[in-house]
Amino acid sequence: MSKKLSIIMIIFIVFYIYTKNKVFNERTLIIGSSLPITGIIKSWGESVSNGVNAYFNYANDNNLISNKKLKFLVYDDKYEPELTFENTKKLILEDKVFALFGFVGTPTVKRILPFLYDENVPFFSAFSGASFLRNNKNENFINFRSSYSQEIEDLINYLDVEKKLNKIAVFYQNDDYGEEGYISLVHLLKTRNLKLVAEGSYKRNTLSINHAFNEIKDAKPEVIFIIGAYKTNSLFIKRAKENENLKDVIFCNISFGDANSMVKELEALGSNSENLIFSQVVPSYLDRNIPAVKEYQDVMIKYFPKESFGFLSLEAFLSSKILVNAISRIKGEITREKLIENIISTPNDLLGGIPLEYKNSQLLNKIFLFEYKNNQFVEIINEK
Repeated sequence: MSKKLSIIMIIFIVFYIYTKNKVFNERTLIIGSSLPITGIIKSWGESVSNGVNAYFNYANDNNLISNKKLKFLVYDDKYEPELTFENTKKLILEDKVFALFGFVGTPTVKRILPFLYDENVPFFSAFSGASFLRNNKNENFINFRSSYSQEIEDLINYLDVEKKLNKIAVFYQNDDYGEEGYISLVHLLKTRNLKLVAEGSYKRNTLSINHAFNEIKDAKPEVIFIIGAYKTNSLFIKRAKENENLKDVIFCNISFGDANSMVKELEALGSNSENLIFSQVVPSYLDRNIPAVKEYQDVMIKYFPKESFGFLSLEAFLSSKILVNAISRIKGEITREKLIENIISTPNDLLGGIPLEYKNSQLLNKIFLFEYKNNQFVEIINEK
């Protein structure tokens, strides 16, 4: 029995070593993702796909990775965790992807964590600010964006110190994403001896705002934090602006709310975009004084001339640049382990004008605040 067990252990060890150090000799490196291509936040998937494919096309056309081409393989998950799980299994087990990249959503990513723990696949630049992706010892998880907690902290600082507003409520999505934001908000308010005056939640992938609206309106908050998806957020904001108790409220939106789509949705609903503040993890996508943003605009115009610029496609573009640079610096055989090492050691000045520093499992560590005025996003200089 012990001999049989020893043989099994040896086979397992050999298989593990082979898998761990797998060499990717193929001419095309497949980078896999599961995105909401359809469904209630499909604009998210479209923006990410456009940003990634713009830079991948640029890299392929300019031979940025010697003798290799990149392919961005995407499956639709409609922002549903079970579909994300099935897509991820397919990408890893059938498609044999080199890396997983650009997944969208906190509940979707949380669903695949057990599977990722068992697989030695780099998981880079998820569009989530969740703490579990940062307080994790798994070296395969590397984030590009700053955390939700950082976004909320900067918003609270601006509201409390600059605007002297502290009567705060929250409208949030009732899942892992919304709860991450809710818990961070409550914790950060507590550090300032503040409490929420009201709270309301809604179910993911729905427009069911009635209960949450009724829970919040009579508290007459000065500020409402919005931690949800853009269609539902916009519907809630429109209704609030029509209510006497909430018509002058300031709405604070974190980056996952998709600022560009929210503004378009509010316009389509016949509402205005006044008194809206947006936190973002990247600078203005219109600021051509930042070299990385200028490059983004030029490449997007070349490969996706009909698509509008936006925060999400800029983030996808910039993280793609980091991924391509990391692959291009691999010496000798191409392995996942070398990719991880190179992403972590990304030069701090790679994104011209946008400083990078790897800490807390992420490369970006700055938040940008914006208001929407005169049909454009105007940065708020948050004095700390």
